[in-house]
Amino acid sequence: MVSYFFKRLPKHIGIIPDGNRRWAEAQGMTKEKGYFFGIDPGIRLYELCLALGIPELTFYGFTVDNTKRPNYQRDAFRKACVEAVKRLSQRDSALLVVGNTSSPQFPPELLPYTQKRTVFGKGSVKVNFLVNYGWKWDLEHLAQGFSALPSADISRVDLIIRWGGRRRLSGFLPIQSIYADFYVIDDYWPDFKDEHLYQALSWYQEQDITLGG
Repeated sequence: MVSYFFKRLPKHIGIIPDGNRRWAEAQGMTKEKGYFFGIDPGIRLYELCLALGIPELTFYGFTVDNTKRPNYQRDAFRKACVEAVKRLSQRDSALLVVGNTSSPQFPPELLPYTQKRTVFGKGSVKVNFLVNYGWKWDLEHLAQGFSALPSADISRVDLIIRWGGRRRLSGFLPIQSIYADFYVIDDYWPDFKDEHLYQALSWYQEQDITLGG
């Protein structure tokens, strides 16, 4: 039961699920094990947003820069992204995966979700998953003469929530995030609690949203 009353909710929430490796080390595991434990929190957050009627979510899966990590970590977060998208495809969602598909680092299992938004159930929540995403890769499409960004179907972000205590965007959708409010949670992503989302939404509704006006 939600104990909060929200007078204003964001239409689009960006999720930066950081702290998986640090969480794993704190549990006495090797770093790559943390990515698997980040899947259930993502599904739970989706379910909460569906219940609240929030129409769009964007999850930061992994970046082009993340692929510089050791092979065993890279394999682990790629597999975690595939599993997360697979599970979201079994729910009421309109799925889109955005990332550099020409790179061998992009999971081939996710290619069917990259060409257009795929609707499952009623498609009540637009779910965007950034996989092998890079801000330079995104923006350079315009410089190369393309008519639109690869992320053009993703709307402007109202609220970005980052777990793990770090206070940076890490290249998250630079165009869509231009007026986003930014909320940081110190807990690591695998320790997600419903309260994290509710607290972020309570904070957001008190912000002065002017969009520059």
